[in-house]
Amino acid sequence: MKSRFEKIIKVLMIALVAATVAGFVVMGLWNVLMPPIFGFHAIGFWQALGLLVLAKILFGGFHRHSHGGRGYWKRAMRERWEHMTPEERERFRQAMHERCGRRPFTAPIGPQS
Repeated sequence: MKSRFEKIIKVLMIALVAATVAGFVVMGLWNVLMPPIFGFHAIGFWQALGLLVLAKILFGGFHRHSHGGRGYWKRAMRERWEHMTPEERERFRQAMHERCGRRPFTAPIGPQS
């Protein structure tokens, strides 16, 4: 069984390799596309890594994916819907229709009570 230290080293090595590959990919794409199209200067590896970090901050953020990952809100809404009475469901549909101005809300797919 691997020790905790070995697992941490393995994760750090994988992250280092991934960052290196991503930096070279960004550098290569920038240097192939941007100078001929827009007349920008070519960039080096460290500038490419900086550009990658900047793009992550501006477009991806550094948030953690919590609450069970993808589909959390869908599952939560389905559970909430299943615990509603028919009157509560109708009030919810009407409220969504008034807020969004679209067709009334339909029930989520899944078992209904």
